[in-house]
Amino acid sequence: LHYPLRRQRQMCIRDRYQRRVRGGMSDSEEEIGPQPIPEEEEKSEFKEPPRKKRKLDFEKLYIDQLPNANKYYKSYMHRDNVTHIAVTETDFVITGSKDGHIKFWKKQPHGIEFVKHFRSHLGMLTSIAVSNDGLYLATASVDKTFKIYDVINFDMTNIHQLEYVPQNIVWIYRRGSNPILACSDASSPKVRMYDANSTDKNEQGLSVPINTIDNIHATPVVLMLYVEQLEIVISVDQRGFIEYWDTVNFQFPAKKLAFQYKVDTNLFEFAKKKDVKPVSLTVSRDGRYMATMATDHNVRVFNVRTGKIFRQYDESVQYHSDLQMKENSPYKLDLIDFGRRKAVEHSLEKTDAPPINVIFDQSSNFIMYSTMLGIKVVNLVTNQLIWVIGFNESERFLHIALYQGKSVGSVSTGNLKLDAKPDPTIFATAFKKNRFYLFTRYEPQDQDEEQSRDIYNEKPTKEEQKSVIAKPKSNRLGTSAIMRTSLGDIHIKLYPNECPKTVENFTVHSKNGYYNGLTFYRVIKGFMVQTGDPLGDGTGGTSIWGYEFEDEFHPKLNHNVPFTVSMANAGPKTNGSQFFITTVPLPHLNNKHTVFGRVIKGMEVVREIEKVKTDRNDRPFEDVKIINIEVNTE
Repeated sequence: LHYPLRRQRQMCIRDRYQRRVRGGMSDSEEEIGPQPIPEEEEKSEFKEPPRKKRKLDFEKLYIDQLPNANKYYKSYMHRDNVTHIAVTETDFVITGSKDGHIKFWKKQPHGIEFVKHFRSHLGMLTSIAVSNDGLYLATASVDKTFKIYDVINFDMTNIHQLEYVPQNIVWIYRRGSNPILACSDASSPKVRMYDANSTDKNEQGLSVPINTIDNIHATPVVLMLYVEQLEIVISVDQRGFIEYWDTVNFQFPAKKLAFQYKVDTNLFEFAKKKDVKPVSLTVSRDGRYMATMATDHNVRVFNVRTGKIFRQYDESVQYHSDLQMKENSPYKLDLIDFGRRKAVEHSLEKTDAPPINVIFDQSSNFIMYSTMLGIKVVNLVTNQLIWVIGFNESERFLHIALYQGKSVGSVSTGNLKLDAKPDPTIFATAFKKNRFYLFTRYEPQDQDEEQSRDIYNEKPTKEEQKSVIAKPKSNRLGTSAIMRTSLGDIHIKLYPNECPKTVENFTVHSKNGYYNGLTFYRVIKGFMVQTGDPLGDGTGGTSIWGYEFEDEFHPKLNHNVPFTVSMANAGPKTNGSQFFITTVPLPHLNNKHTVFGRVIKGMEVVREIEKVKTDRNDRPFEDVKIINIEVNTE
């Protein structure tokens, strides 16, 4: 009996080794199931070699086809916040804004050009979908319609009136076949299929679906994707349940997958967590993987056929806070900038912001997604971070799309460039911005210095028209101020000659009582105390002109001494109403924040504010408030 057991053990070890060499064994498979008991006294001839680090062949060739700029190359405007963006196989870029407007752009050998503008819907967009062949675009809205566009000819071809609000749409046809669109209902678990070119209407004038399924989910479907290689749809409902269904018979496609029951997978990952739900769902070009971004700010990459999690990355605020504590962190920020980014993250959770998505490159070996540090590029094979795009920008990027082709001409001129070079570009929307941004392999300094990277392709708003103002009157420029707080008075000397616009902003706000009752919402001992935000969380406040204004750096004014009064900002040219008072020398802030005052009396009050107890987010447990600010303009 002993010989067969030993032989069986040797064969099992050999089989596991051969499976690993063939690449048919994942990390998760190695940990699952009983293993043969090792015999110390007996040595098998089939020893497992030590695990080697995964390597991606020709990695540099793939990386050379990805954007890598620290700063965005160009930005273009919509009239309202940009919420959706997509890139087609036919070299078009589609952008959608909160007001229901759609814009077509054509990729040029370098950059993009505007093609056409549609007021697609009367209400907010709920979803846009581009077909895999790049021929069709569909847009859905709360106005109970979805519309079909011919991408090549950039023209609207059909309008489908519905009796319900469409939640999510996805094209579910193979290339070369009849275009079919699946549309989920925001108020029921039904998913309906429509012929995109059909004009069939019922008596009420509503579009007639060719199929309706209501036995897959129990709650409304919020996300769907189509895997063309398998001809299946993967959908997610409000409760986080993930389902697979065939586009032919609308049944579970057991023969196309490597599992029979979901208990053998990780597809219950979201359903078992009440507070964690996916907000985006994308599939790789080869159909092997699908990726989600969830409300817990974790990226999860699933193997489509096995339903198991292949990679998972934590991008939560807590993770980044811990990372900032490490001295050797390659992406370390100064405390003011990191505090601002944390405040934006908290604001994201409270607002109905566009979802953050995860995208794959053409090779399906890399993923890209937005974080509070910028847009991360990760190698899925080696499980390594390649770089962070836009790390030096102040915007919080959200929804992104990737272009990796070779554009050979212009729509407007018909010019062809047969020798066109690849111009990999990431297109990104940003939080509360009516612009979208282009990241390429070119830095802004590579351009003509006189050429602005922010393109004003829309007429200026009333607020922007007011930006051209006359030289401030003397009674709008303070020379000194007394800030009365709940802990005492702080006397400040102002510098109207060195930074007139900043001082005017502070003076007018103070005279108008704008700062009255505001708290010192951010206090860091041995660093600074910050105030000036009506919302009290670091995301609010505006200037007296209603828009962000430029910095005013002066060689005589710096942060080399404590008790400096300086403007808080979200990057260059983003000053509003917030300001801070330093408590130690901070020379690294020079030429990053506008110094417009110095504390000349009441330093002990600043120290008292600095000593108050705070929570983990640097917010005082007991409010320290500004009672009022008295400004002297003589």
